[in-house]
Amino acid sequence: MGGQVLLIEDEPNIIEAIKFILSRDGWHVHTHSNGEDAADEVRRRAPDVLILDVMLPGRSGYDILRELREDAAMAALPVLMLTARGQSRDREMAERAGASRFMTKPFSNAEVLDAVRTLSGA
Repeated sequence: MGGQVLLIEDEPNIIEAIKFILSRDGWHVHTHSNGEDAADEVRRRAPDVLILDVMLPGRSGYDILRELREDAAMAALPVLMLTARGQSRDREMAERAGASRFMTKPFSNAEVLDAVRTLSGA
């Protein structure tokens, strides 16, 4: 495998779990925890896959994703959105914002790995 993943998440346990799972599979994982400057971090890192939490301090994942999708350079970036709220309304909001895939917490290690591999085309 391989490639660059940017994980924007503010829960330390989830950060560590996802970083461990993906690193073990050969991915280079960078993390960021603040919603306010998350879009700038995505542009700076230019990851192969973005994992984006919905509820972040400073700004929602939906707002961040909408901003990224308006940027031609980020329009095709594969994005896996994570949320603790799995209602159909949340899934619809993620789709409207431009999420490539949506996953609810808690999730299994295999689900995250499969999603990243699929989104990256690996």
